[in-house]
Amino acid sequence: MTARRTVEVLLSRYGTTYAAEAGIRLRNAPQPLYQLLVLSDLLSARIRASVAVAAARALFAHGMRTPDRMIGATWQQRVDALGEGGYRRYDERTATQLGDGAELLLVEYGGDLRRLRKEADGDLDILRSGLRRTPGMGPAGADIFVREVQTVWPETAPFLDGKALQGAEKLGLPASSAKLARLAEQAEQADDDHGPAVLAAALVRAALDKHVVDDVAARA
Repeated sequence: MTARRTVEVLLSRYGTTYAAEAGIRLRNAPQPLYQLLVLSDLLSARIRASVAVAAARALFAHGMRTPDRMIGATWQQRVDALGEGGYRRYDERTATQLGDGAELLLVEYGGDLRRLRKEADGDLDILRSGLRRTPGMGPAGADIFVREVQTVWPETAPFLDGKALQGAEKLGLPASSAKLARLAEQAEQADDDHGPAVLAAALVRAALDKHVVDDVAARA
């Protein structure tokens, strides 16, 4: 089993970003970037990723897809949407943080995270620091956002956070962002759908679920 074959199997089986799983058509535009911010916040809690994704989908399905719409919803509507997605352990606190975070984004950046991107000017430390100003968004949430946004903000790529590198280690792959990116390029060949964000998401799935590691090992 070669490292390249392992990456090929990993990408073919688990190569879907969390944004795509949550129904976010990620573009460099205010609405999808805000939706990614919400998803990243939800994913950063100590709760199953599948529950966080379901909660994000529920919020968006109830119209809370922009900061204005998030603020326009009542606290109870946010709680109910989170509960619908199974996000019950942190629903009340998170409902408050989502409202506060939407208000902060509107005040500081006019609801447009591209302004934060411009402010960071390619500096990941500044970008992550800006993201962490969002209520409830800690280092893990900021890393999740950067991990996923590299699809549309190429200056952040290749970005593999600690969780992704943990997945690489469990798969017996090199714990080096540069080496993993090269392996992914070799494995992708002509497949334009597999970029660093896809690789990162697949590696995170390996870190979170032993079944993923066992499945890839069996097929590689």
